Amino acid sequence: MLPSVIASMHHAGAGAVATISHVKNEELARLDAEVRRGTFGRITSTVTAQRGRVVHEVYFDGDVGTLRNTRSATKSVAGMLVGIAIERGDLPGVGAPLFSFFEDLAPFAHDGAAKRAVTLEDLLTMSSGLDCDDGDPESPGNEELMYETPDWLRFALDLPMRSMADQGIWRYCTAGVTALAGVLEHATRQPVEEFARQHLFAPMDIEGVRWFRSPTGLAQTGGGLEMRSRDLLALGQLMLDEGVHGDRRILPADWVRTSLAPHRRVADATDYGYLWWLRTLPSGSTTTRAAMMQGNGGNKVVVLPELEAVVVITSTNFSTQGMHEWTDAMLVDYLLPVLSG
Repeated sequence: MLPSVIASMHHAGAGAVATISHVKNEELARLDAEVRRGTFGRITSTVTAQRGRVVHEVYFDGDVGTLRNTRSATKSVAGMLVGIAIERGDLPGVGAPLFSFFEDLAPFAHDGAAKRAVTLEDLLTMSSGLDCDDGDPESPGNEELMYETPDWLRFALDLPMRSMADQGIWRYCTAGVTALAGVLEHATRQPVEEFARQHLFAPMDIEGVRWFRSPTGLAQTGGGLEMRSRDLLALGQLMLDEGVHGDRRILPADWVRTSLAPHRRVADATDYGYLWWLRTLPSGSTTTRAAMMQGNGGNKVVVLPELEAVVVITSTNFSTQGMHEWTDAMLVDYLLPVLSG
C-alpha cells in the first residue's frame, strides 16, 4: 500500500517540503555537493522514497511545484493508460490489431497483411515491425522526421514495414507510442488528457500536468509530459505497490506485473517490458533489479522492488553525451548504497 506520508504530499503544497523528515547521511550530502558542482551536468531535482517514506528530496532548479519535462518517461504513463482502458473494457486487450481502430482513416500507405497484423502489444514492447528506429537517423520512422509533419498519427500509420526477418525485433520507436494516443482517443471517445485526468491523475491527486501536443492537438503519449517531481514519485510508488494508491486501486495488479516483466531483450542486463526499461544494476557485491521510466536528458523514475524504494531524478541534460551515464552514476554510486544499507 502507499503510506500516507507520500499520499499526503499532494495536499500539502510547496511549503510542505520542510515538514518531511530526511535521512541525514554523508553519502547523500556528498551527492548533493557533486550535483551542485556540476559533476552530473544540469540535474534539476532528486526525490527518493523507501518503504513509503521520503528519505531524500532536493531541488537544484525551481522548487517542489516546478513542472519537469522528463521527455520519454511519458511512454510509461501511456502504458498505464492502456492498462486502465483494458480494465474498463474500452480496449479489448493487448492482442487487438492496431489498425482496427482506424478504419475511418484508411487507406494507409504500405498497407498489407503484415501491417494489419501489428497489435497493441507490439507497440507496448517496441517490436511492431514498423520501419521505425529513433536510434537510426536514416530510419523513415525516426521521431525527428515525425515532428516535421502536420499529422503525427498519420505519420505513424503510414510507415512501411521492415523485412520479415526483422519482425518482432526490439526497435525504439516513439511514433508507435504516439499511435497509442490515437488508439486511446478512438476507443474511449475522449481526449487522452481527459481520460488520463479522470482515471489516473485525479484519483492520485495529481494536478496541473502539461501535455506536449501534435499540430493536430493530439496529446503526445510518446514524450514531453510535464509533471512535478513528487507526482513522478507517486507514479513510481503506484507501480511498486502493484497498482494501489492509498486505499484505492488505480491499475490492475496483473497489468503492473505484466508491464514490469521482460518481453524483449535490449542489451546485456537490459530488457523491455510494456514501455518500461528493465535493468539489473550493480549494488555493492550483488545486483538490484530496477524498472525505469526513462527519458532524454537522463531523466529517470526508478522502481526498486527488492529495496522497496522509488527514485526520481530530473535533468535538463537534453541530448547531451553522457546524460544517462550521469544519472546512472548518481543512482549506483550514491543512492543504492544508502538504500541497501
